[in-house]
Amino acid sequence: MSKKTDTTRRAIVGATVGVGLGLGAISMLVPIGALKPKKEVTPETEPPKKGDVFVFAEGDKKGDEISFADLPKEGPAVLAFPKDPKTGVIKNGERNNMVLLIRLDPGELSPETAEYAADGTVAYSAICTHLGCTVSEWLPDKGDLMCPCHKGIYDPRQGAKVVGGPPPRPLPALPLQVQDDKPVCAGGFTSPVGVVAGLEPQGGSCAV
Repeated sequence: MSKKTDTTRRAIVGATVGVGLGLGAISMLVPIGALKPKKEVTPETEPPKKGDVFVFAEGDKKGDEISFADLPKEGPAVLAFPKDPKTGVIKNGERNNMVLLIRLDPGELSPETAEYAADGTVAYSAICTHLGCTVSEWLPDKGDLMCPCHKGIYDPRQGAKVVGGPPPRPLPALPLQVQDDKPVCAGGFTSPVGVVAGLEPQGGSCAV
């Protein structure tokens, strides 16, 4: 056997073993991932559901229930958490439960937005769809929501669609209904909250 042939045979065997080890390592990832425990859902981390009321998430009124009178007409938005009225538990143990409540002119809402609104008040996830920051700023000139991290801008009258910056999709809406003098949750979020893998930012790089 020539030296060249022997070297070639050893290379082929080595490559075959390497591939086998690689596939074995990959196959091991499946059961390891499957064994990862699911995040436990507690009363404090349970997602918003029909019938939940809302409480202030910050400020002097933190923890107080929100009525329509507490929401400034034409904004700014109020940061809130859902609360189970039966148990009294505030669902502030999960950041993705943060909600923006905004009281707007019903006549300015798009037809789709109006379907989720209650007396002109709309609710959206407060978690930016770009990198998951809290959408906490209000642009009074245009009446838009803005994330301070990378200047993602959302139009609350048009289903929180993106009108500026890098977010790849609108903020998820939270359907509302009227109960006495309060906005009340009428269902779950209309789409996944926060960052969704595989969606590219709009307009390329972020504007820091």
